[in-house]
Amino acid sequence: MTDNRPTIVLGVTGCIAAYKAAELARTLMRADMRVKVVMTEAAQHFVGAATFRALTGEPVATTLWDDQASARVFHVSLAEEADVMVIAPATANTLAKLASGRADDLLSTTALATEAPLVIAPAMNVHMWRDEATRTNVETLRSRRAIVVEPESGELACGEVGEGRLADVETIATAVIAEARRTRDLEGVGVLVTAGGTQEPIDAVRFIGNRGSGKTGFAIAEEAARRGARVTLVAGPTELPDPFGVATVRVTTAAEMRDAVLGAYADADVVVASAAVADFRPKAASEAKIKKADGLASIELERTSDILAELGEDRGLRMLVGFAAETGDPVPSAQEKLERKGLDVVVANDVSVPGLGFASDRNRVTLVWHDRVENLHEMGKKQLARELWDRFAKRARAAHEERTHR
Repeated sequence: MTDNRPTIVLGVTGCIAAYKAAELARTLMRADMRVKVVMTEAAQHFVGAATFRALTGEPVATTLWDDQASARVFHVSLAEEADVMVIAPATANTLAKLASGRADDLLSTTALATEAPLVIAPAMNVHMWRDEATRTNVETLRSRRAIVVEPESGELACGEVGEGRLADVETIATAVIAEARRTRDLEGVGVLVTAGGTQEPIDAVRFIGNRGSGKTGFAIAEEAARRGARVTLVAGPTELPDPFGVATVRVTTAAEMRDAVLGAYADADVVVASAAVADFRPKAASEAKIKKADGLASIELERTSDILAELGEDRGLRMLVGFAAETGDPVPSAQEKLERKGLDVVVANDVSVPGLGFASDRNRVTLVWHDRVENLHEMGKKQLARELWDRFAKRARAAHEERTHR
């Protein structure tokens, strides 16, 4: 029988407050969460793995050196299973590892490998908490969208009084449950994403193409799958691996992308068209390589199909999201595209900005809606995918419900 409960990976580190993690596990389970525990070696000096095994009914992960030859690598399997990862208590050492990207034990490797939301509940001596290095690490983690449940003030185990005591278990659980519910906000929704560029052949070895890398679309597809959506990704040529939990269809030309999109369209409640589809293709492509000596005075071009406009003509109750990559102010073009193609929103960006846009890992976009323009700050493309679905999820859910019950 399939367990459809959200999976929470609970990391426990070496702190006197580690015993409170057992209460947190119970609280999360009472909220109908599946809890899988990862413990550092130091944590086991404060509370035993057997305690968590008895409470959760799940194996407890304690080491990278799993001796079960047939088992999957722990930090990979746990990272993929997690809907939310929470580390409570998190020591100053753990914060430093996470902020710097160190991965020298099972907990830190799992945290580095997961794409799930990360909730961190620090606990430590007041002077350690106030230290500039710790504050810098906390701000670094916040900038990467980690949720930090700040410690409370009070009497500490060392006898001092001040900030550093682990936050109330209910407070931590509330933060985790909120993230878990958010990660299921696309449960059952059909999502179709296009990504990457297309290549239109001139001859057997040459083509007309563009600089679309597919990074944004792949991140959008993977984030939708993580939130429970049924995702089909139609991808042009790219070296990116298939996203986890996504049905990926690889294509090369605009015509192939059109066929794949139309084939998946009936099952889609939402279409996110981030692909940079070629607007033109050679009218006649040579099956053999055109020799340099033969010369090529000109290439006669013809328009490719406007896939998104075609979908807009038969949108029904679906949500349609377009993209506009421009050089210069992208808003006027995005507004025109929004109306002409009958879209819900256009994600626009200026690809001429150094370090942003095509092939980069970062972007800065503007969302152009019918009633407003929303500027987002510069961020990584995976973070951008989360920001977009935070804004699209409610409308996507409504489209799914309307199509299901029509």
